Amino acid sequence: MGGDPVPIGRRVAYLRVRRRLSQQSFADRLGKSKSWVDKVERGVRSLERVSTIRDIAAVLRVDASALLGRDVQPHGVAEQREGIARIRAALSAYEMAFGRPTDREVMSPDCLAREVRHAWMTYQHARYPRLVELLPMLVTEVHRAHALNPKVGRAAVVVEAYRVTAALLVKLGEGSLAWLAADRAMSAAGDPVLLACAAVQLGQVLRASARAGPVMLAAASQIAPGKPEELSLRGSLLVQAALIAARAGDDRVVGELLDQAAELAAQVGDGHDHHRTAFGPTAVELARVAAAVELGDGPQAVARHEEAIGRDGWRWLPIEHRAAHLIDAARAYIQADDPANAARVLLRAERLAPAEIRDRPAVRDVVAQAARDPDAPPTITQLGIGLGVL
Repeated sequence: MGGDPVPIGRRVAYLRVRRRLSQQSFADRLGKSKSWVDKVERGVRSLERVSTIRDIAAVLRVDASALLGRDVQPHGVAEQREGIARIRAALSAYEMAFGRPTDREVMSPDCLAREVRHAWMTYQHARYPRLVELLPMLVTEVHRAHALNPKVGRAAVVVEAYRVTAALLVKLGEGSLAWLAADRAMSAAGDPVLLACAAVQLGQVLRASARAGPVMLAAASQIAPGKPEELSLRGSLLVQAALIAARAGDDRVVGELLDQAAELAAQVGDGHDHHRTAFGPTAVELARVAAAVELGDGPQAVARHEEAIGRDGWRWLPIEHRAAHLIDAARAYIQADDPANAARVLLRAERLAPAEIRDRPAVRDVVAQAARDPDAPPTITQLGIGLGVL
């Protein structure tokens, strides 16, 4: 880890509060004075004796390594890894390819569709640990339904099941597995609309690849402007292409594509979620923030962020979308040399959607950068320690 570590006193204070111990009760258990504890936590008194550190760790019921900030593993990491392994196993099952008979009744299409809708709702509420539990069964049922009736394999419910799987895996930093799910969605798409739906997630997966931009634009070109549903898909693909261009540093293309997306968004309006895109004028403005961050223009990103969250459409976006944007805003504030506001929006994101902060590996570096600032509020320091990044 880069940067200066958080002083051990801050760690002691955080872990003491987490154990719900007052300074006095903590001091009593250590056989020290309350004043001694206060000085340690404020950094006035250093902790150098190994025996003292071990005594403190024993009272706090943690390993000394956790107290010292070494090899701290965030809560839930083991469970998440196990869940991802189950999702991988489900995606790797090829019973449908060999026509293996099923040993129990296959879920009906209507029931499968309800489960997919529930999975999307769980995702959009940023309940990622719960979705990790749901997806292995859902993917397995999709495979079994296809084994019974191959026509199901090209139905919208299959595409949507793979889309939500890819979306979650991107969040969890499982790029290769997310690509597999997105590719499955693309392969299952039986018409231009479903192909465009799948391409939205493919764009998220391949955002670091400049070669993915033309794929987004090709998929968008297959959708004729018409109903709000089609406009939302076309606009979302333009947004994905713009973010890919931003990652490549092409600010001219970024501006052109987002301007085109804004024209479509104006026809759709805010407050809709066609094809699980949440596309509208506010979503495009948030994309401008994300693009500015990718281009390294923190001040512009901050200005656009502060304007965007004042729009009525901000409140209508899914929780996941808003929380993800706040993380982009934190990056913008860090680029603008304003770690205090970066900490503020990160804490706001954590209150809004805890899993967006706690379950996304990519977010931990942002938290660490904000928390290491000398003037960082204690709450962001506590969050950083809890995530194991300090």
